[in-house]
Amino acid sequence: MAGHTLVIVESPAKAKKIQGFLGSDYKVLASFGHVRDLPGKAAEVPKAVKGEPWATLGVNTEKDFEPLYIVSADKKKRVTELKDAMKGAKELLIATDEDREGESIGWHLIQLLKPKVPVKRMVFSEITKDAIQKAVGHTRALDTDLVEAQETRRILDRLYGYTLSPLLWKKISSGLSAGRVQSVAVRMLTEREMERLAFRSSEYWDLAARLGKAGDEISIESTLTEAAGKSVASGRDFDETTGRLKPNADVTHLDQTEATRIADVLKRGANWRVKSVEERQSTRKPYPPFTTSTLQQEANRKLGMTARRTMQTAQRLYEDGHITYMRTDSVNLSGEATTAARETVKKRYGDNFLSPSPRTFKGKAKGAQEAHEAIRPAGTKMQTAKEIGLHGAEGKLYDLIWKRTVACQMAEAQFTFQTVLIDAAPTGGDKSTPLTFRATGKRIDFPGFLRAYVEGSDDPAEALDDQDSLLPKLAEGDSLALLPGPQPVPLEAVKHETKPPARYTEASLVKRLEAEGIGRPSTYASILSTIQDRGYAEKQGNQLVPTFTALAVNRLLERNFPNLVDYQFTAQMESQLDEIADGKGKRLPYLEKFYKGEQGLDRQVKVKEESIDPRDACTLRLDNVTPDVRVGRYGPYFEAELDGQKFTASLPADVAPADLNDELAERLIEEKRRGPQSLGVHPDEGLEMYVKSGPYGPYVQLGEATDERPKPKRSSIPKFLEADRITAEEAAALLALPRRLGHHSEDGLVVKVGVGPYGPYVLHNKKYGNFDKKSHTFEHEGRAYNVFDVTLEVAEAMLKQSKKRAAPDPLKDLGEHPKDGKPVQIFEGKYGPYVKHGKTNATLPKDADPKDLSMDEAVRLIAEKEAKGGGRKKASKKSTAAKKAAPKRKKAAAK
Repeated sequence: MAGHTLVIVESPAKAKKIQGFLGSDYKVLASFGHVRDLPGKAAEVPKAVKGEPWATLGVNTEKDFEPLYIVSADKKKRVTELKDAMKGAKELLIATDEDREGESIGWHLIQLLKPKVPVKRMVFSEITKDAIQKAVGHTRALDTDLVEAQETRRILDRLYGYTLSPLLWKKISSGLSAGRVQSVAVRMLTEREMERLAFRSSEYWDLAARLGKAGDEISIESTLTEAAGKSVASGRDFDETTGRLKPNADVTHLDQTEATRIADVLKRGANWRVKSVEERQSTRKPYPPFTTSTLQQEANRKLGMTARRTMQTAQRLYEDGHITYMRTDSVNLSGEATTAARETVKKRYGDNFLSPSPRTFKGKAKGAQEAHEAIRPAGTKMQTAKEIGLHGAEGKLYDLIWKRTVACQMAEAQFTFQTVLIDAAPTGGDKSTPLTFRATGKRIDFPGFLRAYVEGSDDPAEALDDQDSLLPKLAEGDSLALLPGPQPVPLEAVKHETKPPARYTEASLVKRLEAEGIGRPSTYASILSTIQDRGYAEKQGNQLVPTFTALAVNRLLERNFPNLVDYQFTAQMESQLDEIADGKGKRLPYLEKFYKGEQGLDRQVKVKEESIDPRDACTLRLDNVTPDVRVGRYGPYFEAELDGQKFTASLPADVAPADLNDELAERLIEEKRRGPQSLGVHPDEGLEMYVKSGPYGPYVQLGEATDERPKPKRSSIPKFLEADRITAEEAAALLALPRRLGHHSEDGLVVKVGVGPYGPYVLHNKKYGNFDKKSHTFEHEGRAYNVFDVTLEVAEAMLKQSKKRAAPDPLKDLGEHPKDGKPVQIFEGKYGPYVKHGKTNATLPKDADPKDLSMDEAVRLIAEKEAKGGGRKKASKKSTAAKKAAPKRKKAAAK
């Protein structure tokens, strides 16, 4: 195509969309993300520099920190194709994303392609026809300051990670990593966990009374707030870090005895009278439209989406032309977007829900530098997800963005908050205690923006803004009475306990990082994924729980390199990178100071390396826990000395650091000291049955390991049985699991019963029937059956009742595999999209778009996965025979 304009974007999806807008005079191709980078492994380092001392870093620290860029093997073909496309081109448009990384990708493309035609930078924040055509007519030069800032960031991260990570391998465990932002995020998690460990829950009581006014059906839920002339202790009177009552708290701290006594006095008789009524009006403005971090937070709260999945879904929405660019710190809306949102408000909600004048927002993020507009629906039509045919995760995320954008141009919400104080005067013998109860209510006078959007909360117990909690019309002096009715009782003493600081969720951790000015929103998703992939944190529900490895790594870094995990120091690094991006700073002096000199990273590591004792680095001495915790090769364990002898006991896999205590330690160590407890001889096998404890909890074992029986039969002890009280009969029954109940009456296939990681179950044709999670039984015809006495008839009833999980719909069906004819499909998984063929699942590259993946590319990914052992292939007869023969060879060698 002679005389064409070559346009280069990152992804095939963008290329296809933009090609349709520009026509045949343009040729739009994808670079598939970065075309070159620092070497990721030793094999990628060119032979010419392999012997250099800086080769493993990929950065020449002796020559102005010159980066060693290489084109990876999987990108060489693409680079060749782009070079071929340059032939005959009259100009080159770099149309990569409008952030620092996009600018950097464009610079690398120019360095590789070496164009001899005019080169222009084309930027846009949405992929619509108008936006693309406008961008073609308003190009600019490449911003070298942004390129230099991004290169400095990349070099900085490489120096940090490749200098500190090897130290962690030597001192703690292989496979660990350190990162400029990652290590600070881990510090945040571990500090919160240590706060929870140090926390001691305190108990406090108050009274709850349900009252009513004669002739009014609305109940008044009130709480005792004053007794004996003082405020009754509530949650705010306790220290949030220790859980103890604040030393200067001048309050009445009720215990169970006193709270119950007061309740009994009031139940015998009391006059309830309104002491005061206060009403105050309040308004609330709508939230600004989404930035990258607020979208990640809200998608996590409302949709349960991880930051990584949120960004993957948003990327697809952007590339399909549905939303504006999703990596942005800006809360600004363009004039046309503001107009479109206001028109939508008038059309869908009416003029009275529209803000009197257009709203503008100013961001609070430190060093905001990304795209210049918030995340919003693309174009000017503001269509809903249903109107543009979006479903699933994309539909839900788009709906969130649509509502937030429209709501920002709506009127303020108007509330009336009510506070009522109620005197309770006992009529019995005890009249000396003046008591005051408090009731609160909220009335939404005008919902305003809440009609479209209500923001989620990190506290699931917090009431939503769009919910009324009305009180009846009350006046000072009104008489009230206890209001009988269903549970709870109208008056009762209520126990409360102080709660430790909540663990971080992905949403709250992103919020904290942004508040501290650490990292950039565009990097948070990868950071959150890394700290979980590297074993620094595990998910419990929505919480991020730091592991013992995280505690050991953070302790080593804090003790030896405190500035590298210091919040202010890390935030200053971001500010310095921003100065480079603004043309106010230079990379070389900054990198020299960070890496070289007496206080530089290189010098610090070399000095500290010799003094760090690996055993000490892997030993955790935790507050309020007597024995040491060691981070070992096979997991964490307690280590203690009893009667001059050292004992170790593995920690259960589901125990978090903050859950440790001396009671648990004593029990586990005592079990280890006693050794396995015999329950007697198995009635059929004639072997001893033992109770043992492992990382995944207690279990029963049949006999000891021998050469003939290297793996004795084991069975986990389910939670509904107590390990220290299990009988020989129960142990034998557990060892018999899973057992066959018989053949299903409908299809003749086997039905089994067993105990798995999630409790007891019955299984038939890959379909599970589950027992009740609390009672671990199944009710059938008036009788409760458990895992030991369930029958085939009961199992069939259980299977009928259970809901079979629907298989997820594929994102794309590619057709039949050319070799075996089995379907090749693309699915959305927990860790991103993957291609499935039979039992082989191959993850798609980060820069690959599922919708544009071809059969050839899918077959290649599947073949690579199977070559690495990813396919579940049956063992050959030869290998099976070899495994069976191995114990015999071992025995013969011993002789």
